[in-house]
Amino acid sequence: MVPLRPTERIDDLLTYDLKIIQSEEVFSFSMDAVLLGRFCSLPPKGRVIDLCTGNGVVPLLLSTRTKADIWGVEIQERLADMAVRNALLNDLGERLHMIQGDLKTIHETLGHGQFDAVTVNPPYLPVPSGEQNVNEHFAAARHEIHCKLEDVIAACAKLVKAGGKVAMVHRATRLVDIISLMRQYRLEPKRIRYVHARAGEEAMMVLIEGMKDGKPEIRTLPPLIVYDENQEYCKELKDIYYGGRASLEFS
Repeated sequence: MVPLRPTERIDDLLTYDLKIIQSEEVFSFSMDAVLLGRFCSLPPKGRVIDLCTGNGVVPLLLSTRTKADIWGVEIQERLADMAVRNALLNDLGERLHMIQGDLKTIHETLGHGQFDAVTVNPPYLPVPSGEQNVNEHFAAARHEIHCKLEDVIAACAKLVKAGGKVAMVHRATRLVDIISLMRQYRLEPKRIRYVHARAGEEAMMVLIEGMKDGKPEIRTLPPLIVYDENQEYCKELKDIYYGGRASLEFS
């Protein structure tokens, strides 16, 4: 039996009978992580790493799509501990390797160019000015306290092998910065998909994948519209959340 701390609970991840330990005291996973877990390209086997892994939700989701060994890196001790226990809770301790560490230096431990694929759902917002009386875990998940966008992309470039893939979910408003930095670090953008809350609204998120040392060419995939005309999740999301094998990738 995996131990729980006070305030922790076990939630149903809804897909593939996975369970996840969460707490109201730390940032819970969101749709962003679920979309990233389905959008990214994965090798059938090999080595995959998820940065800013939080409580390990993305590695859990990736484990349903590949036989690869999967690492997760999280700088916050509380969340890294939850990620370790989430791997054990789902009997994935042999395949999921959860590490407390700083993505800016993790290549010194895990090596340069050792991974076939990298995924990351980084903090989206700049650090606000002035004193902030907020939960430290929520602040670190939302704001670039421990790493800026360039730190994230530089880390991805160091970890992924030539020809390997790097997939990210971020706010659509940061797309120009993302593409510029990816090219600076030799991660050629190859696939992009916008996520809209409703038809007719501007994109709220973007999913983007690059290839290390890839040739210039990018595919813009059909947009994902989260809610249909009945204000319910679209069929694609229902398939993902409730156990379907739909992918956010179009051939």
